Amino acid sequence: MKSNLHTHTDFCDGKNTAEEIVLAAIEGGFDSIGFSGHGYTPHDLRYCMKDTAGYRTEVLRLKEKYKKDIQIYLGVETDAFNPLIKADFDYIIGSCHYLRVNGEYLPVDSSRQYFRQCFDAFDGDILALAERYYSDFCHYILKDRPHIIGHFDLITKFDEVDGYGFLGNPKYNAIAEKYASIAAESGCLFEVNTGAISRGYRTEPYPAQNLLYVLKNKGCGVILASDSHAIETLAFGFDEAKALLRDVGFEYIFALYDGEFKKVRIK
Repeated sequence: MKSNLHTHTDFCDGKNTAEEIVLAAIEGGFDSIGFSGHGYTPHDLRYCMKDTAGYRTEVLRLKEKYKKDIQIYLGVETDAFNPLIKADFDYIIGSCHYLRVNGEYLPVDSSRQYFRQCFDAFDGDILALAERYYSDFCHYILKDRPHIIGHFDLITKFDEVDGYGFLGNPKYNAIAEKYASIAAESGCLFEVNTGAISRGYRTEPYPAQNLLYVLKNKGCGVILASDSHAIETLAFGFDEAKALLRDVGFEYIFALYDGEFKKVRIK
């Protein structure tokens, strides 16, 4: 079963219209596609949806128009600091895109320059930065329990290109693994997200392999997600991600189909 639930349109920071994405998904042999526009974040208007009502109307229109060709789902990617109501959508991806420092929201993934501000705000102490990020994120996860946890270790996005020292650092790994275990208690699905690979920042998906072992040992379910912002990346890196999951010991991924998250054996 071919599916992707993490897709962005021109209602937020994506390049394509929702209908262009649906047509590309049909051509690409997808069984289902889910839209996950960035929920409104009043503290940062650069990337979020400003017309959520219009987004809902358009996705529901496409769901009806193409119902014979593909299953379409109305989702949203909400931020941990601005959660949305689950009942308003078919599914919620819960992500954390910011560090909250002294009442200010610092974006961790929008650019290398912005992440440098995060690094400087903690005086270069990546362990303190990680502790704050994961603590806030897990507080949201356990409180709101989104259907899917988005790119869990997003703070490592620029580590391979700028060498902050997260990846491969035993002290950082201990913090990340501790909070992955905490988040696993929520019962939420974790996405295995290839988005940073398609944008040239990482060579492996989120979460990192050591965290995938934690999730496997905790019995967590996972889905594949490309965090697509353009039709060319709807299924980016899925074969490689499946191979990684098999190596870790996962036998199944989950996909949203017929209104339910269903187990699909990894082939």
